[in-house]
Amino acid sequence: MAELVYDKTGRLLFTKEMKEEYTILFPTMLPVHFGLVARIFQMEGYKLEMLTTNHRNIVDEGLKYVHNDTCYPALLVIGQLIDAVKSGKYDPHKVALLITQTGGGCRASNYIHLLRKALVKADLAFIPVISLNLSGLEHNPGFKLDLSSLRKAVFALVYGDIIVQCANQVRPYEVNPGQTERTIKRMEGFLLGQMKRGRGLNFKSLVKHFDHIVAAFKAIPVQGEPKVRVGVVGEIYIKYSPLGNNNLEQFLLDEGAEPVVPGLTDFIIFKIYNREVDVDIYGGKWAKKAVCGAFRHYVEKCEQAMVDSMKRGGFRAPGTFADLRRLIQGYLGEGNKMGEGWLLTAEMLELIHSGTPNIVCTQPFGCLPNHIVGKGMIRKLKDDYPNSNIVAIDYDPGATKINQENRIKLMLANARGLAKQEAERRKEQAEETAPAEETAV
Repeated sequence: MAELVYDKTGRLLFTKEMKEEYTILFPTMLPVHFGLVARIFQMEGYKLEMLTTNHRNIVDEGLKYVHNDTCYPALLVIGQLIDAVKSGKYDPHKVALLITQTGGGCRASNYIHLLRKALVKADLAFIPVISLNLSGLEHNPGFKLDLSSLRKAVFALVYGDIIVQCANQVRPYEVNPGQTERTIKRMEGFLLGQMKRGRGLNFKSLVKHFDHIVAAFKAIPVQGEPKVRVGVVGEIYIKYSPLGNNNLEQFLLDEGAEPVVPGLTDFIIFKIYNREVDVDIYGGKWAKKAVCGAFRHYVEKCEQAMVDSMKRGGFRAPGTFADLRRLIQGYLGEGNKMGEGWLLTAEMLELIHSGTPNIVCTQPFGCLPNHIVGKGMIRKLKDDYPNSNIVAIDYDPGATKINQENRIKLMLANARGLAKQEAERRKEQAEETAPAEETAV
C-alpha cells in the first residue's frame, strides 16, 4: 500500500505510487464531454472512473456531511463521491477523489475544502483529494498533466459540443430507437483513436473531424413533424447534470419535446474573456489581457468552425460568443460575471431570437448570482418578448420531482397552445392573401 504523504500545510498528497495503485473517482456533469476527457486521462495511465450514479442516497449522503445552507450542486457532488466510496465497489484505501477548482468567486472553488471536511466527518480522511485546475492552486506529485494531455482535453470539450448539438436535433426524430446513442459512442471511439495517434489536434484536422461528426448524425434516418423546442439554461452543473436536474432532457423527450441545450464552448470563452474584463475594470497586467485575448480568439475560431460545419451539414447551428455579447447589450454589464453571470441571460436571449422561446431555467438552492441573472431577468425578457415562455425550476434537497415536472408540463401546454395559435394565424394570412393573388391574375 502506498505511504500517505502530507505537504507542509498538512494536505494529503496524491503520490506517484498512488497513480499505479489507486482508482480516481470524479463526478459527472456532461456525460459525453467528461466521458471523452476520462478516456484521455486513462490513455495517460490513470485509473480514472466517471461516476454516473443517480439515486436518492446521494442526496442523503450530501445532507449528512455538508451543511444544508450550502449550494445544492456542492451537496450533490460531495454526496455522489462519498456514496461511491461507501458503496463497497471500491477499496476505500485504494481510491482518490478528483474535483475541479475554478479559482473564481463561485463556491465551486471551495467544494474541495468542503469535501475534505466531509471525509474527516465520515472517517475517510485517508483518501486523497485531487484538484483539477488551471490556476496553480494545488499540486500533486502523482497527478501531472503535460501540455499534450491538456490540449487533448480542451479539444475533447469542443468535440463534445458538436456531438451533443447534433445528437439533440436527431434523437427526438430517429426512426431506429437507440441509433443516436450508438452514433455518439462510435464518434467517441473515432475521436479517441485519432487523438491516440496524435491526430485531430490542430485547426485543419478539427474542421475535418467536425464535418465527419456532422455527416455521421445526418445519416441517421428521421421522421415526424417538428416538435416543440425547449431550451435549458441555468447554473452550469444543474443545467447539464442528469443527477442535478432529475434527468430533465429525458423527461422533455418523453413529453414529446426537443431539448435545446447551449454548449460548453461559450462558457469556456466566457471564463477566458472575464480575465480580460478584469484588467479593463480593476486594472492589472496588460500582458495578461493580451495572452487571454489570443487564447480567446483561438477558441472562438474553433467555435466558428463548429457553427459553419453544422450549417453545411444541414443542422441548426448555435450562435457564437460574439453574438451573445451583442444580445446582452442593454441588459447586463460585462462586469456581472459571478456564477454564469451575463452569459445565462444572453443564452435565454439567443434561444428566443433563434426560435426557441420555450425555456426551462434551472435554479439550484444557494446559487444567488444565478438567481439574479436567471429568475431575476425573466420579467424583463417577457416584457421585451411577450411570446417568450420561460419557467424557473428550483432544485434543492426538498424539491419533489413531481412538482418540478408538473410545472414543466404546464409550460409545455402553454407552448403547444402558442404554437397552435401561430399556425392558425399563418393559415388565416395565407387564406387572405390567396384571393388577392387570384384577382390580380
